[in-house]
Amino acid sequence: MHPFFYFSDEMKNLIRTAFALSLITIFYNIAEGIISVYFGISDDALALLGFGVDSFVEVISGIGIAHMILRMKYSKVETRDAFEKTALRITGTAFYLLTFGLIVGSVLNIINDVKPESTLPGIIIAGISILTMYWLMTSKLKVGKALNSDAIIADANCTKTCFYLSFILLAASGLYELFNIAYFDILGSVGIAYFAFKEGREAFEKAKSGNLLCSCEHDSVPVERLAEKNN
Repeated sequence: MHPFFYFSDEMKNLIRTAFALSLITIFYNIAEGIISVYFGISDDALALLGFGVDSFVEVISGIGIAHMILRMKYSKVETRDAFEKTALRITGTAFYLLTFGLIVGSVLNIINDVKPESTLPGIIIAGISILTMYWLMTSKLKVGKALNSDAIIADANCTKTCFYLSFILLAASGLYELFNIAYFDILGSVGIAYFAFKEGREAFEKAKSGNLLCSCEHDSVPVERLAEKNN
């Protein structure tokens, strides 16, 4: 065990920063989810609605990450504990449900010829999300490297998915606003569904193995553990 009070002031500040970043991620996704779902429903914008639901699912994952960082105060983090594995299973299930809902919604929108009233909110939300996710991604990576923490570096790498989703929403919303063709919104929905399915599968794989790494980073060079740096 490595009690928090044995850490240097620099290490303590880094862990506090990592925890603050995890809280920012959680509360930002809650706000983003509420706004996106509201405008997605009111404007019949399926891509924006899916993006909003995805944000709510990310909150569950974020809670697991926050819990993991709290554990770093007391011991080295090499694998996920029971709480984090449960959070991952719930996250994976929610992502699969989102995938199913978006595919069904896309088909129904095609059959019923449903077109969004406007995708301007999607453009604005995507723009804000791109900037926010980029800042969170780089900040987490900086802290993770400073702590030599697999857990935080993995979280930073997985934040890339939200970053990519923001570009999909921006492209789908922007193209629809320019050309008023419903298929752009539907294609955006399918793109989000693809990433949701991928995240769901990844969540179950991580829950099963207890691995800290994001699957997109399995080929990365392993970094040293937090506790090893502190010895």
